[in-house]
Amino acid sequence: MADVDKSGVAQMENVSEKPRRRGCLGHCAKFWWAYLIAVIIIVVVVVPVVLLVGVPKIAQQKLDDAELILDGITVTNTQGSSMTMAINSTIKTDGSVHADIDAFQGIMYLEDHQPHTPFAKINFPATTADKLQTVNVTQFLPIDNVEALTTFNTWLLSNETLRVTVFGETNVKVKGISRSYGVTFKKTVTMPGLRHLDGTVVKPDWVGLQPDDKGNNFRATVTIPNHSLVAFELGNVTFHNYLLGKEVGTVYIDNLTLRPGDNVYPMRATIDNGAVIEALGQKPYCENKGVLPFQIRGKTVVNNGQALPYFADALASNNQTVDIPIGAAINASLGVVVPCGGLGHKRALLF
Repeated sequence: MADVDKSGVAQMENVSEKPRRRGCLGHCAKFWWAYLIAVIIIVVVVVPVVLLVGVPKIAQQKLDDAELILDGITVTNTQGSSMTMAINSTIKTDGSVHADIDAFQGIMYLEDHQPHTPFAKINFPATTADKLQTVNVTQFLPIDNVEALTTFNTWLLSNETLRVTVFGETNVKVKGISRSYGVTFKKTVTMPGLRHLDGTVVKPDWVGLQPDDKGNNFRATVTIPNHSLVAFELGNVTFHNYLLGKEVGTVYIDNLTLRPGDNVYPMRATIDNGAVIEALGQKPYCENKGVLPFQIRGKTVVNNGQALPYFADALASNNQTVDIPIGAAINASLGVVVPCGGLGHKRALLF
C-alpha cells in the first residue's frame, strides 16, 4: 500500500508541473522583451542607487562605529606661537569592510565647552579599515587660537576627566569599487586630566637666613604627579607663593617637563622667613611638627626665552595647596625649633 501511495503522489506532482512548465516557457517566450527591460532598469537605476546611497551610508556607519583610542600626546618645542605635537592613537573596527581612508585635516576641540573652538589642527595620515589600526602623528603646530589652547590646558589641569572631539571631512574608497565617497570623521574621547596636580610633594632640603647666589633662601625636591596622558615641555616656571592668605614669596622650577607619572625636580624659592616663623608659632601648626599649608599659583612660564601664556594662564587659574614640613627644615638648617606662641625675644636673634 505504501508503494502505491508513493506512485500516486509522484504522478500527481508530475501532472501538476507539466502545464506550469509549458506556461512559464511560453510566457517567457512571449514577453522576453519585458524581462529584458526590467533587467536594464535594475542595472541602470537600482545599481547606481546602491552605489551612490547604500555604499556611502554603510561606509559612514562603519566609520561611526569605529573606536578611537588616545594612547598619548606629547608637546615639545613650545614657543609663543607654535609647538610640536605628537599624537599616538589606535582605531578599532569590526574589519568587515575593506576600505582605504584618505588623509585629512582634523580639528580638536573640547566637547563640553561652547562654542566648539578648535585648539589644534592635526593632519591625520591615510589609514585602512583594518580591525586594529595604529595612527601616529608628529607635526609642527602653529597656534591659531591662544585663547582656545589656554582653555584646553585649563580644563586639562583642573579636571579629573575631560572630553575631546576630533572632527574632519575625508574620503573612503571601498575595495572593488572605483570611486571614492565623502565621509565625516567625528570621534569624542574621554581623557584623564591632571586633577590640579593633586599629590604634589615638597621635601625641603635647605632654609637659609641669607639668600644664596641665585637670591633664594629655600631649596627643596618636588614630586609632581601627572595623571594625564599628555606630556608637556614647559620650560622655566615660576609660582606665586602664599601662606595663610598672604603672599610670602616666589617659587621657581627650571627646565620643567611634565610626563605622565611622577616628575621629580629641584625647586627653589625666595620666602619671607619672618612670615614662616610667625605661622610656625601658631596653633595647630606648632602642634603638627611644623607642617605649613602653602598655596602656589602659576605666575610665568618661559621656554627658550619666549613667554608661554597658554601654559602660564592655565597654571594661574587655580591655587594649589601643598603641605610642606618646613619646620623640620628650619630645625635642620638653622637649629631652631619654633614652639607654640613663637620665638619671642629669640626671633630678633634670627632677623
